[in-house]
Amino acid sequence: MYTDKTLLITGGTGSFGNAVLSRFLDSELREIRIFSRDEKKQEDMRIEYKNDKLNFIVGDIRDFNSVNSAMTGVDFVFHAGALKQVPSCEFYPLQAIQTNILGAENVLEAARLNAVRKVVVLSTDKAVYPINTMGLTKALMEKLAISKARDSIVRQNGSVFCATRYGNVMCSRGSIIPLFIKQIKEKSPVTVTEPGMTRFMMTLEESVRLVMFAFENAEPGDIFVQKSPAATVYDLAIALRELFESDSEISIIGARHGEKMYETLCSREEMSKAFDLGNYFRIPADMRDLNYTKYVQTDGPRLVDSDYTSENTRRLSISELKELLLSIDYVKEQLR
Repeated sequence: MYTDKTLLITGGTGSFGNAVLSRFLDSELREIRIFSRDEKKQEDMRIEYKNDKLNFIVGDIRDFNSVNSAMTGVDFVFHAGALKQVPSCEFYPLQAIQTNILGAENVLEAARLNAVRKVVVLSTDKAVYPINTMGLTKALMEKLAISKARDSIVRQNGSVFCATRYGNVMCSRGSIIPLFIKQIKEKSPVTVTEPGMTRFMMTLEESVRLVMFAFENAEPGDIFVQKSPAATVYDLAIALRELFESDSEISIIGARHGEKMYETLCSREEMSKAFDLGNYFRIPADMRDLNYTKYVQTDGPRLVDSDYTSENTRRLSISELKELLLSIDYVKEQLR
């Protein structure tokens, strides 16, 4: 599948881009293109990896011409470029629209025009029942990917456009665990928003496996979700305090802009048609056209009244959280 092929990773200098390289640097891929705006992080990666297979391209997904140029000769795309910080997107919603929606459309359209064989876009649980700008823009990114999957040229090319949807990726850039560790090491109060707030827990390695599972198994328009355990933010703070043998106080500061008490990976409507694949749910696209009268009483989904959330998934105990945290390289490095 990979022999002499070219992979493009948008936002490739981020946490996911670095994590996925461990999977692909020793593969039969001919070239891996890292596309991002951050030339400093590109230089850091170039120095760290020293690998001729890597091709670093400075560009912005908001600029169609730079994306289209980078897409020439590409076989596969992982679209990870996005604005991801919920409060920042709340304060600057137009910026989130320009990157997460219009930028995603540039990537998808360039992939269509260049007959890219497989495209996986990376989404978030915040796209389900979205209440914040980040979730709203990611939900529309998913809709764009599904729309492109229906496109006649994409289907004629035999290309597969699909999506993956994440929960919280532990220790990814800008996530809560590095903040808690920093506060503990500085002997500052550990700032918890709402003690009972629950979040899915997913490692970077699991995020790569989810993308690879989608890459290898997707039909056009599919969305893939990993079944993940969850934890409260308070238990996460307690687990980290115990690991670092800290007596830092926990300070309750209240929810930030746009935050939910719990997240959802599959809505009720999606669960009505999702396939249970063991470790994953596969949510197929509705590939019917607008002539609904052809489908009445035959192919229409039967809606159910259950969703998949961080409240009804398996809840991690503090001891289980500690064991999971100790499996993460970043945490182990900080403990040393």
